[in-house]
Amino acid sequence: MDEDKTSFEERLRAAETRHGKPVVEAGPDREDKSLMAMAARAGTEMVGGLLVGVLLGWGLDRWLHFRALFLVVFALLGGAAGVVNVWRLVKPPDDLGKS
Repeated sequence: MDEDKTSFEERLRAAETRHGKPVVEAGPDREDKSLMAMAARAGTEMVGGLLVGVLLGWGLDRWLHFRALFLVVFALLGGAAGVVNVWRLVKPPDDLGKS
């Protein structure tokens, strides 16, 4: 097993010197991970806002014996809250020196 490992490492080094660059590609860089994290957070903000609004509206409708009045109103409010949260996430930061 050790012979196979050393043989592989030797062949890998030889291939890297032939090509002039590492053969094994690096994973996603820090910038890609940051973009993926921001996209995941934006999606979570949207779904979370909508889900909270729908659940609140559904609960109020059941409690107050309405058909779907609060469900519609709170779903719209939850969706709007999700959009506002995503907007806050992606907008550039304000300059603190300006008034």
